[in-house]
Amino acid sequence: MAQIIDGKAIAAKIRTEIAAGVLELKKKGVTAGLAVVLVGEDQASRVYVSMKEKACNDAGIFSVEHKLSADTAEAELLALVDRLNHDPMIHGILVQLPLPSQIDTEKVLEAISPFKDVDGFHPYNVGRLSIGKPIFLPCTPYGVMVMLKEAGVELKGKEVVVVGRSNIVGKPVAMMCLAEHATVTLCHSRTRDLPGVVRRADVVIAAVGRPEMIKGDWIKEGAVVIDVGINRVGDKKLVGDVDYAGASLRASAITPVPGGVGPMTITMLLYNTLESARRSVAVV
Repeated sequence: MAQIIDGKAIAAKIRTEIAAGVLELKKKGVTAGLAVVLVGEDQASRVYVSMKEKACNDAGIFSVEHKLSADTAEAELLALVDRLNHDPMIHGILVQLPLPSQIDTEKVLEAISPFKDVDGFHPYNVGRLSIGKPIFLPCTPYGVMVMLKEAGVELKGKEVVVVGRSNIVGKPVAMMCLAEHATVTLCHSRTRDLPGVVRRADVVIAAVGRPEMIKGDWIKEGAVVIDVGINRVGDKKLVGDVDYAGASLRASAITPVPGGVGPMTITMLLYNTLESARRSVAVV
C-alpha cells in the first residue's frame, strides 16, 4: 500500500514557519500585508476568500478584503489595483477568479505589479519562471514541489508525466520539474495513448480536472502520484483526477483527495506574501 503524502500535515508545518517569519519581520517594523479583491457573489470564491482571510490571521499577516459588486466596471477594478500597487502596507495582491464577463481578466492580471503578484500569474513572472529565475512561483504548483521534497522524492533523472496543460498548474509545474533536472512529458486529454505515456512515469502529476480519469492500472509499480484534481461527484463526495483506490495499490506514495494538494495552495500564498514583505525590507 502506498505511503500517503499528507498535505494537511505538511501545510501545518510550513504555516508554523511562516508565522515565525512574520513575527521576525514585525520586529523590524514591517507587517506582511495581503489584499484580496473579490468581484461578485460567486459562492465558491467567497468560501475560498474566507479561508485565505483566516489563514492570514492565523499567521499574523495583515489582510484586507475588497468586495466589489458583480456589475463593477473594468476601469473601477483597474483603479483599485493601481492604488494597491502603490500602497506600502500591501505586499501581495490577489484578484479572485473568475471575474464577471464585462471585465478582461488578462488586463486585470497584467495590471498587478509583478512584485506584488503573489499568485504568480503575471506574464512577467511566468516568463521569469520559464528561464529559471522566478520571482514568485504560482501557489498550487509550488505546493506540489514542496510536497515532493517533504516526501523525499528526488526528481533528478526521473521521468515525470504531467497530465493537464493549464496555465495555473500544468505548464508551470512542468517547468518547475525541469528545473529539478527531471525529464518531463506534458500531456492532456487528447494525448495519443495517454495510458501508455502515464505508465512510463516515475512521478505522475494529475491536473486535468476530470474525475478519476487516470486509472489505477495506468500507474507504474512504485511510482509517486500527485493528484491536484478536486472534483465533486454527487452532492458531497470529492474525488481527484486519479482513481485513488486502484492507484494506491501500485504507487509507492500518493496524495489523497481531499487533504492532499489542496491545503498547500493557500499555504504557499502566505509564503509568497511573506517573501514579498522580506524583499521590501531589503529594498529599503
